[in-house]
Amino acid sequence: MNRALLVLAVLAPLAACAPAPTPEPVPQVSPLPVTPVAGVSGLESREPDACHAKDYVSALGQPGTVIPGLGITREYRVVEYRGIEPQEYNPLRIVFRLDASGNVYNIDCG
Repeated sequence: MNRALLVLAVLAPLAACAPAPTPEPVPQVSPLPVTPVAGVSGLESREPDACHAKDYVSALGQPGTVIPGLGITREYRVVEYRGIEPQEYNPLRIVFRLDASGNVYNIDCG
């Protein structure tokens, strides 16, 4: 019995010196193509200037009070400086964004 313990005591440190097993390579997986599905909620494609925001460029730099007098016939939204804006996207809605002074600094669709 003492001889078995002696052999075990001698071989135990050698077992710790064994090389680490090499990890198996991870297989490369290509991502699946994503195709948009009509009627499914999520990100919507943004069309360039679908709301014709460029027609109201004259309001840039003007006080936000001029917006009602622009004769806008479609839906629009005015976003105050640091104001909370609902996240529903409407590509036909015009969005006027005001700076800290209350002047229009950006006009886009949404």
